[in-house]
Amino acid sequence: MPLEIITIPCLQDNYAYLAHDRVSGATAIIDIPEAPPILAELSARNWNLTDVLITHHHDDHIQGLSALLAKYPDAHVHGANADAYRLPPLDIALGEGDTLQIGAETGHVIDVSGHTIGHIAFHFPDSDAVFTADSLMALGCGRLFEGTGPQMWASLSKLAALPANTTVYSGHEYAAANAKFALTIEPNNPGLILRAEQITAARAARTPTVPSQLTLELATNPFLRAAIPSVQAHVGMQGADPADVFTEIRARKDRF
Repeated sequence: MPLEIITIPCLQDNYAYLAHDRVSGATAIIDIPEAPPILAELSARNWNLTDVLITHHHDDHIQGLSALLAKYPDAHVHGANADAYRLPPLDIALGEGDTLQIGAETGHVIDVSGHTIGHIAFHFPDSDAVFTADSLMALGCGRLFEGTGPQMWASLSKLAALPANTTVYSGHEYAAANAKFALTIEPNNPGLILRAEQITAARAARTPTVPSQLTLELATNPFLRAAIPSVQAHVGMQGADPADVFTEIRARKDRF
């Protein structure tokens, strides 16, 4: 039975996610931007928090942890071994290829360094879900604060290779701004044009634009499309290494 996943808006534009195994009652939180909305959701559903999954060290993904653990002191904290020196204390340190359990479901750890070094994503194949935080985002990707363009392209390529029906649970509500930029790269992409219209409507209704489907990201997200000939042509880099094309697209977004 797949995990029940709940999207929780936090702070100004962050998202956290609860992942609940209905059979065992095990419940994980992926990232903790702030505690109150997470505690409210757990209380409303009468769920017991058993696990905390941290994607990376930025404050807006960890700063609610102490308040959360004050209520659920037995929850096991998982995070990247490579990031352990700047994360809250970890019960379980993880790296590329490691696994973890949420009830009956096995999650797989993917190193997606680029936004930060040591950023990890959590893939739950039985639930067709991947929690990507600030690596792959809805119509975007995280700014390269610590990693390089080729490194981020390699990380995004790992995520792009997941089954196409995977649902992408990312860390921020950035889709409206991302859509405006994406249209500068592929102004004639009909799928992108439609998606931008849908995003505008969703935000007008105060509806989250996440999660999104990997198939949709592959068809519209410029940061996954650096190998597409028409994208390369639009940025004047026909036949170039996709990692270099990605780096150019990321630099354009930084200046946008």
